[in-house]
Amino acid sequence: MITLKSEIEKFDANGEKTGWSYVFIPAEIAQQIKPDDKRGMRVRGTIDNISIVGKSLLPIGGGDFILTLDAKLRKQLNKVAGNPVSVSLEHDIDFKIDMPEDLEVCLAQEEGLLEHFLSYTKSHQNYFIVWLNTAKTEATRTKRLIMIVDAMAKKQDFGLMLRSNKKTAI
Repeated sequence: MITLKSEIEKFDANGEKTGWSYVFIPAEIAQQIKPDDKRGMRVRGTIDNISIVGKSLLPIGGGDFILTLDAKLRKQLNKVAGNPVSVSLEHDIDFKIDMPEDLEVCLAQEEGLLEHFLSYTKSHQNYFIVWLNTAKTEATRTKRLIMIVDAMAKKQDFGLMLRSNKKTAI
């Protein structure tokens, strides 16, 4: 496990990342967590003694990464951009999100859809699964299931699915 002192930063204007709060993870530190990986990785550890599991380190170029801090985590930390934090991280080799039964049933209804979904890397499957699992109402979950099934039929990845359904995305 590596430990570093850092400061919470926030993107002012950076496309889809505008407004995101994060901790910068330099390439040298990322290489200690998972050598020779520049595509992103899941990590676990602590930020100021708050446990984190299955969080993504997102690549930003040059081997550097960011660890995003969502509102819930910032509230637990009671910190904002500019505040110092102590971060301890290691590669989360055990992280796994299981496929929801309703998604598997829906994808299995039509030939090739489940196989196409499973052809994506685990991390890309997780984008769909986490998005589905964060629906707050049954109506929203149903709409998201329909969107995922439609995306598999059209051979769309997660980002393309969201962009093509921008007016209807929930």
